[in-house]
Amino acid sequence: MGASGLGSGLANCINLSNLTLELIWNQIGDEGASGLGSGLANCINLSNLTLKLQDNDIGDEGASDLGSGLANCINLSNLTLNLLYNKIDAMGASGLGSGLANCINLSNLTLELRENHIGDEGASDLGSGLANCINLSNLTLELRDNHIGDKGASGLGSGLANCINLSNLTLDLQQKQFICFGL
Repeated sequence: MGASGLGSGLANCINLSNLTLELIWNQIGDEGASGLGSGLANCINLSNLTLKLQDNDIGDEGASDLGSGLANCINLSNLTLNLLYNKIDAMGASGLGSGLANCINLSNLTLELRENHIGDEGASDLGSGLANCINLSNLTLELRDNHIGDKGASGLGSGLANCINLSNLTLDLQQKQFICFGL
């Protein structure tokens, strides 16, 4: 049951406006992350959400389902999503990006995806999703060690170009391999 059961309980908390959930190193996997996503989908009044899901064996399915749940949280203004050290590839990053695209009221976003495997495609798809978040004023993206090259960095940049209200941006794209920006 675990995190899925927690998600089922959250589904009944329809008036919840603030939630901090720390499940670091709990091995919740895709099943747990999917359950949390399903529960969050009913929390439509959330304005502040912090999810710390670091090092939980979450893959593409779990990340995509979290994104689907977040897509219903259209009143979110502050979101911190810690998914460091999981097993998320391009498909999972794309699912997260699609979900975040619906969160048009976000003003503060911290997205930590360090040491996953999102690659160029995942970074570009995240950028496409964030392009809809035009009310963002503070954005922190930690994408270190994700096999992101020049195409991914370029795609991410294209999406961020639409975030015209950004006043603070912290972007960590440090990779173990060299990124060539067409020099």
